[in-house]
Amino acid sequence: MKPSQKRARKLKQQSAENATGEVKEASVTHLNESPSPEPPETNPSPSRLNRGRGKKRRLNVNIQSETTEQRGVVSQRPSLPHHHHSDCNNGMAVSAATSESTPAAPSWETVVKVVPSMDAVVKVFCVHTDPNFSLPWQMKRQYSSGSSGFIIGGRRVLTNAHSVEHHTQVKLKKRGSDTKYLATVLAIGTECDIALLTVPDDEFWEGVSPVEFGDLPALQDAVTVVGYPIGGDTISVTSGVVSRMEILSYVHGSTELLGLQIDAAINSGNSGGPAFNDKGKCVGIAFQSLKHEDAENIGYVIPTPVIGHFIQDYEKHNKYTGFPVIGIEWQKMENPDLRKKMGMESHQKGVRIRRIEPTAPESQVLKPSDIILSFDGVNIANDGTVPFRHGERIGFSYLISQKYTGDSARVKILRNKEILEFNVKLAIHKKLIPAHICGKPPSYFIVAGFVFTSVSVPYLRSEYGKEYDFDAPVKLLEKHLHAMAQSVDEQLVVVSQVLVSDINIGYEEIVNTQVLAFNGKPVKNLKCLAEMVENCEDEYMEFNLDYHQIVVLQTKTAKEATLDILTTHCIPSAMSDDLKT
Repeated sequence: MKPSQKRARKLKQQSAENATGEVKEASVTHLNESPSPEPPETNPSPSRLNRGRGKKRRLNVNIQSETTEQRGVVSQRPSLPHHHHSDCNNGMAVSAATSESTPAAPSWETVVKVVPSMDAVVKVFCVHTDPNFSLPWQMKRQYSSGSSGFIIGGRRVLTNAHSVEHHTQVKLKKRGSDTKYLATVLAIGTECDIALLTVPDDEFWEGVSPVEFGDLPALQDAVTVVGYPIGGDTISVTSGVVSRMEILSYVHGSTELLGLQIDAAINSGNSGGPAFNDKGKCVGIAFQSLKHEDAENIGYVIPTPVIGHFIQDYEKHNKYTGFPVIGIEWQKMENPDLRKKMGMESHQKGVRIRRIEPTAPESQVLKPSDIILSFDGVNIANDGTVPFRHGERIGFSYLISQKYTGDSARVKILRNKEILEFNVKLAIHKKLIPAHICGKPPSYFIVAGFVFTSVSVPYLRSEYGKEYDFDAPVKLLEKHLHAMAQSVDEQLVVVSQVLVSDINIGYEEIVNTQVLAFNGKPVKNLKCLAEMVENCEDEYMEFNLDYHQIVVLQTKTAKEATLDILTTHCIPSAMSDDLKT
């Protein structure tokens, strides 16, 4: 089996056929830009690691964001030897002969390639300050990175979202310039891994023509990738062809969107650089690549439909609202007995709804075991694909990703042998364990040394490293992969750690265990827990935890001990700012 196949299976698991367009977090190393020392992750304690599953042997597949550039040049077929003084006349190489008897060199046709707009490609310098999810009251040590970007119309610059994630300062430098200009981040599209920047200084925009976008390329079309990768400071160019076009896993966004696979070399630091076609038009943004001993020159590009959706979304709403989804999980209907049992006729095709997100708008009209026959008038095949271009098919989630948040779509279903049609309003997806926290600092609450926080994928990665999907507690992983939020404000709250004190003797080993209830009342989210604890007037506080554990503390003594514990550990507040409002 090819490495990509193994990786895809691991990423998707049950959600491989999830029309939400999202995938579980890829267990890969995401090298965004030119390497810079990043702050070390908090070392997981033995008690954390021992709760996890045993590691399985798997391929070492690394996804790295990158971009490169290739200059379009005038190439010429080899000609016969001729004298040093020669002229080019009407595409013919003519020898400057000194004698009439000297025969003219044979003429060769000159192949002209359009030169892409190299001057519009800029180098992005970013200083990042990442949150510390394991110690949420503080930030990690800042670090710097370098990546690529390019100028588009409207005095704006496009780059990758991961290139400016948790940015403190962003600067841009044009090709051939020695000046770095301060940039402002206008929007960050986490799902599609695109960020939009601008530069207030008018000098930056002088003498630069913006990049123009081209159409979606076809297979085997030539592409030239331009950027500032590792290995040097000047602009770099690589070339190749489009080798594949399908729904790809976007590692940074933990989603599935349309993507291009190319065979041009994409290396660390190329993130955000443009990919040009042979007409000098931009057809995509380089953002990740596949690194494996059995694979060579496999790079991935964000295509123009995704870029256009991001830009139009920002222009329409003056902010990035995301890619809408249908909150369902579905099953293929390729088995004839299954189709017959579900009441499908021989000419009918579609996919079966397995589960519906309770928070999704479509949960009001769709039901489990409904057969989705078409979406917005486009028939869906039994394998979940729809016609794409001549001779090509693509997953029907592509049709959903073309919509905008708040749009409606016409869905035709088969229910109990009856065909029904509904208008479904599309919205973004609410995950019980979110893949990102959209640049916000993590929330926390502390009482009697117990540190409570909500679980997210960055939190799991901080606690258990890149292999969190093997080392994290099985119950947390099960909720990460399969659990659905019952309300839009539901969170999975855990005891992250216990700051040792006399008040919590015997509870020191409780680590990353879910909080189910407080004094008999269910814990809906972290803010709910903080309010119940702050307003508690009972003699004792009782926390019901997973694994049938309970924690009992005397209310008055526990609250009095909290201040001393905060002072001992230099923690400025017992709760994060978002819980105080």
